[in-house]
Amino acid sequence: MFSSIKRLLIGRPLKSHELGEQKINKTKALAILSSDALSSVAYGPEQILIVLVTIGTAAFWYSIPIAVGVLILLTALILSYRQIIFAYPHGGGAYVVSKNNLGVNPGLIAGGSLLVDYILTVAVSVSAGTDAITSAFPKLHDYNVEIAIVFVILLTLLNLRGVTESASILAYPVYLFVLALFILIGVGLFNIVTGGVAPELHTPIGTQVAGISLFILLRAFASGSSALTGVEAISNAIPNFKDPAPNNAAKTLILMGILLAILFSGIVTLAYFYGTAPRGEVTVVSQIAEEIFGRNFMYYFVQGTTALILILAANTGYSAFPLLAVNLAKDKFIPRMFLIRGDRLGYSNGIIILGAASILLILAFHAETEHLIPLYAVGVFIPFTLSQTGMMVKWLREKPEGWVPKFIINTTGALISLIVTIMFFLTKFNQVWSILVFLPIIIFVFHRIKKHYDTLGDQLRITTCEPAVPIDGNVIIVPVAGITHVVENSINYAKSLKPDQIIAVYVAFERDDEHKFEEKWNKWQPDVRLVTLHSHYRSIITPLTKFVDTVEHKASENNYKVTVVIPQFIPKKGWHNILHNQSSLLIRTFLLHRSNVIITTVPFHLKK
Repeated sequence: MFSSIKRLLIGRPLKSHELGEQKINKTKALAILSSDALSSVAYGPEQILIVLVTIGTAAFWYSIPIAVGVLILLTALILSYRQIIFAYPHGGGAYVVSKNNLGVNPGLIAGGSLLVDYILTVAVSVSAGTDAITSAFPKLHDYNVEIAIVFVILLTLLNLRGVTESASILAYPVYLFVLALFILIGVGLFNIVTGGVAPELHTPIGTQVAGISLFILLRAFASGSSALTGVEAISNAIPNFKDPAPNNAAKTLILMGILLAILFSGIVTLAYFYGTAPRGEVTVVSQIAEEIFGRNFMYYFVQGTTALILILAANTGYSAFPLLAVNLAKDKFIPRMFLIRGDRLGYSNGIIILGAASILLILAFHAETEHLIPLYAVGVFIPFTLSQTGMMVKWLREKPEGWVPKFIINTTGALISLIVTIMFFLTKFNQVWSILVFLPIIIFVFHRIKKHYDTLGDQLRITTCEPAVPIDGNVIIVPVAGITHVVENSINYAKSLKPDQIIAVYVAFERDDEHKFEEKWNKWQPDVRLVTLHSHYRSIITPLTKFVDTVEHKASENNYKVTVVIPQFIPKKGWHNILHNQSSLLIRTFLLHRSNVIITTVPFHLKK
């Protein structure tokens, strides 16, 4: 039944040679890898206004020069990540750049930040999408958390079906969103140019505003820069592109940058001219759409596609997180299970863990976007800063032809990214302080995992590990609970191994049971030695493990191995297992950590 449900939800397994068919073209890649960056225009401009409104609506004209600053940073990041794509065509983005040029720990800071950031990408995107839905339908506002969790589960299942299939489905909503915003911006600008917007709705650019300061402006700039999250995703996901992968990835990155610049500047411009102020349960985009179109089809079209893009922006995390995890797993900093491809040739373990972690975040923050965005943004600007700095070091060290313009681009990006990061810590410390706690913990865990794999390799490698000790004999211990076909099956198996000795062990709770069982055993299996152990505290495990330890100690003196053959019956139906005490599993669990004891389970399959 489980297998049938899995096939229904995920689809038929794909053969390994079909991997090439799972690569995506530029059109689909733009949809699934740019959805995070493009969707951020739905809340990035709003974040600027949330800061400026503390001074007053008269300060809203500052959103225009702040938007220009954000576009300059976007240009530097796009050009820089284009260089990263060609310099590191196998993917990995900020992690690989930082590790190769700045050292292991900066690489791990970038990699750890991005892993957490992709989890936040899913949580923020889905939460923001849920906000857009409940802005249009306020009665649903009390169910934000439940709606968000349902969307995460649906996205996880969709991505488990494979990159190609998810891209084919998700491309339509993304392009519909771009179309909706182009219509919104086009109609809005037409109204402004033709005088359809009252001049008193906005303060003229250049108006002196009391209370404004450089600190406030930098804070607004940092908040608005949250619209640039997701820019790095394409450089992480180069292996998902069709060949030539680097060229296709670079073209997709440029196109994403152009679209993001147009949409971001368009929303900021409309918000300024229409005098739109941030409100509690209604987003800025929703207010602009209602002002321009009223509550008609176009309003709901904009809101619907905005909600979809915000939710589907989470797919950027699903595309990039597993591939970043693969790079970290190859370097042995996270578990090897992240290297395993699932039935549909995607990295299923990464997808499932990303979905589960996102749900936990949504529950923890009650799907409230404004509490997640600062942590989300600072988590991506740390890798931005490190990757730009890493590229600076690369150009200074290698000095290839035409390296100076590249160095200037990366220096610009690094400086602005550093300023944004510092501003987040200065202005939103109470919301982002946790990154200073969990990043050192994550890096410590990375090093512990790496140490485990290195130690494991040293112990398993034939050229370095201790030579194997020859085995001169074998003693088999068979725990028995009665005279049954299960025990008979195990005794026969033990005899077939022709050991030096077979010892059957019976643990009794009552003295009378000991004598009765000994009499029955001697009649049934007189050639197999029986040892009965009395358990004062009605435990099978304690006396049995003590006996095994005693035998193992004596056997090791003569280079003998001790093998414990555990009888176990397998019920015909799986649910029957809950009707039995699973003693065989307990025995195996307790004995498994005995270094010189071999555990063998002999199953006896019931037919009825």
